[in-house]
Amino acid sequence: MTPPPDAPTAVIALGGNALAPAGERSTIYDQFRHTRESLGPIVDLAMHGWNVCVVHGNGPQVGDELVRNEVARAEASPLPLGVLVAATAGWIGYMIQQSIENALRRAGSTREVVTLITQVQVRADDPALKEPTKFIGQPLSAERAEELRREGHEVKLDGRGNARRVVGSPVPQAIHELKVIRRLVERGTLVICCGGGGAPIYDDPVKGWEGIDAVIDKDLAAAVLARDLGARLLLILTDVDAVYADWGTPQQRPLRRLTVAEAEAMDRAGAFGEGSMAPKVRAALDFARRTGGRAVITILDRGQAAVRGEAGTTITAETA
Repeated sequence: MTPPPDAPTAVIALGGNALAPAGERSTIYDQFRHTRESLGPIVDLAMHGWNVCVVHGNGPQVGDELVRNEVARAEASPLPLGVLVAATAGWIGYMIQQSIENALRRAGSTREVVTLITQVQVRADDPALKEPTKFIGQPLSAERAEELRREGHEVKLDGRGNARRVVGSPVPQAIHELKVIRRLVERGTLVICCGGGGAPIYDDPVKGWEGIDAVIDKDLAAAVLARDLGARLLLILTDVDAVYADWGTPQQRPLRRLTVAEAEAMDRAGAFGEGSMAPKVRAALDFARRTGGRAVITILDRGQAAVRGEAGTTITAETA
């Protein structure tokens, strides 16, 4: 069952917390279970003839990998952060790929699914590399947070007040494997790519492509991918049902529809939390502004309703 040549394309950004929810010490078996539970909007779009790319986060997972590195460093040489991004993209992609294929088979579809380890081009002089803001890993105890600070690592409080490690997160410039992804999408293959935001690389004038130890925000990478693929829909699935005004106050209220101009004005006013909702809104508005397409931000279990315009926050370029 191959979609027609003019089939629309959707890029779905699946948060790493969707597979390993905040506050839960998820085993790999828990993560497989959460992965299977996350597939509704993906399978629904595929069964309705859409081409689909899935981009996933890896914040909890890559943080756990750093812990494994630290615990085992006396026995095995630690791997750098950039390599761990690629590694988690492989095994998380494996979970998503297997789960999607099983769901499609149960639905009677023979569409193929593939995971592509993806490199994403960034600037080697991006200021974000020296100003860590990207949260990774699980909440830390006060003792562990202080220990990491003494070792020279950055630790900050996240939107829930938990101390967590933060790393540099450069702005994605281009998807290195875009041509390969486009060929796969055009033949109807469901593609899992830019895992963990993609492995960040830069073009060294002497060595050629080189990796950087950082984590790219997966929502920003998804927006670049959606823009350059000519996608019609960018769906960002997270752990809240919508974008809220006055978040964390008694006056908080969901925003069901925003224009690019409205979202930009709120962002300039600091209405969205850095390291949490702000990157998602910026990714959505950048996609809508550049393409005229529709971007939706919502919670995982409302994804199917959000595609129909019945849930979440929709960001569009239109003023009406």
